[in-house]
Amino acid sequence: LAAADPRVRALAAQLTESREQDIPLLLLKLKGILNSASLGCEESKKIKQDIYDYDLTQYCMLVLRQDHSQMRGGWATAAQLAEILSHCCVGLEVKEDPEEFYTKFLPSAIDNLLFLGRRLQARFIRAIKDEEKQDFLHWFRTVTDAICWLFGGHVPLAACVLQNDHFLQLLITDDVETAIIMMSVLHSILRVNSSVLLQVAEETLHSVLDELVYKLSSTTNPVIGNAATKLLLVVAEFCKQLVKLLTARYKGLKGLLSKQWTGKGFDRDLNQLLDLLYLEQSSGKGEMQRQHQAACTIQAVWRGFQTRKRLKKLPQAVTTLQRSFRAKREQELQRLKKQKEDESLKLQVQLQRQRAMRLFHERQLALLEIIHASQVNKYMEEMEGKSALTIQRFWRGYRARRNFHQQRQSLKEYKAAVVIQRAACKFLEKRRRRRPLSPWKNPKGLTDERRLALQQKVDDYIKLHPASQMSEEMSKELHMQAQEKLAQFLLRSRLDQRAAQRREALLAQVNTDVELLMNAPGLAESTGKDLDVFMSRSIPVATKARQSHNTMLKYTRWPWWKKLGDEFVEDDVIPDDALDAELGTLFIGGRK
Repeated sequence: LAAADPRVRALAAQLTESREQDIPLLLLKLKGILNSASLGCEESKKIKQDIYDYDLTQYCMLVLRQDHSQMRGGWATAAQLAEILSHCCVGLEVKEDPEEFYTKFLPSAIDNLLFLGRRLQARFIRAIKDEEKQDFLHWFRTVTDAICWLFGGHVPLAACVLQNDHFLQLLITDDVETAIIMMSVLHSILRVNSSVLLQVAEETLHSVLDELVYKLSSTTNPVIGNAATKLLLVVAEFCKQLVKLLTARYKGLKGLLSKQWTGKGFDRDLNQLLDLLYLEQSSGKGEMQRQHQAACTIQAVWRGFQTRKRLKKLPQAVTTLQRSFRAKREQELQRLKKQKEDESLKLQVQLQRQRAMRLFHERQLALLEIIHASQVNKYMEEMEGKSALTIQRFWRGYRARRNFHQQRQSLKEYKAAVVIQRAACKFLEKRRRRRPLSPWKNPKGLTDERRLALQQKVDDYIKLHPASQMSEEMSKELHMQAQEKLAQFLLRSRLDQRAAQRREALLAQVNTDVELLMNAPGLAESTGKDLDVFMSRSIPVATKARQSHNTMLKYTRWPWWKKLGDEFVEDDVIPDDALDAELGTLFIGGRK
């Protein structure tokens, strides 16, 4: 490092002392240092070696990862740094630890350059102004040129570029201008290292070919079609194995190329590609013809067997088909006939209902014209009563029919059980009558020994379990004790009942006082009548009794349609819901 270039050494010292946001602009001085020496001479190699030894290339690579939208110089500085980085790496011969440079530094540099390209591509697509789009497109092209320059100087990097995820993302785009640039990058990769497609993973190869074929099928732009066709031609010319892959993986590629892209200005490349694809197809034509002939033979034998089998079953099949057709036609005719009858019946019922309704309204209007004006209300009340009776009658009928339908299953089960029981009884009766009567046999009597044994068992049991006996005096004493305990229980229960009644009365009094206090006016607005309310216990009770009486009167005067559900309720019984709705917070209970 003692014989290093003084400009490189000064720039390295300046970078260590400067702020982070000033580093990109300071690194741009490397361009002047590199241009001072002619390309390929020893002095240029010496300068690049000094730049690498002072880690200035590492600085450039790290700066490419930053977001330059908020930094001084912007994305133009980033594009220039990408160009500087590629020029510093090409022609550099690292003598100390070259493995780290080729296996770690250069792949990282490629990854950062592709990452910067993705950022520029995204901003170019989102840009609205034409001037801004042109700037981003220029910077994007500068970065891609730097990538091409870098893997052109280091050929093994071509596979690294092709396998990088950022490269595939850059290639998979719908933008025309950036897609053309990326296909030119891919063309440069194939030109530098034509065997790179066989070095990458099969998944990567399929992804690249899928994208090229997709661009041919999804666009009509001749520039994109020309670029994609040239790339496929390069791939097909390099290796016969890739031609087989194209013909096997993309069955309709030949038809797509010949129909959609013929006469677009690149027929020469297109015809060459088609010739290669058709040549590959014709080479495997003999094997395919043999397989086709074998398949045709197998199919002919199988079809002949199936035809002979069907001809044997044809009469039976025809008979079954005719029978099923006639049955289905008969069912269809019956259904149509029933549908017409139902529709005509519905129409007749509807007409009868309309006619009856019209006659009813005409009769009602005629009666209203005849009746005196003072009797109209009475007539309407009678009609409402009749209507209510009709509605109740229909409701009861509907409810009875519903209950009958619900009980039909149980009634059917009951009848079935009766039938089964009757049949079982008849069967048992017949069996009993057919059984021959056995001759009379006298029951076996007890012998003397058996009688003595049983008597001995009875005596032993009586001795083991003697019966308890109680005298008359003990019975009377036990009865007196039971009477005394019963009297004590009745006296205690009467006292408890009186205490409970007193508690209820006190609770009723407390509730009444609370309600009076809550509804009482303020002291400034109180009168002598309010004072009497608190002094007398009969006034609030009489007021609430009056409210209860008014509620009962209102219930008795309800219209008929409010009492439809209460036809089975007694006249002197009022629902609790009505009382609660009318009385509100009225407390009823307890007595003094």
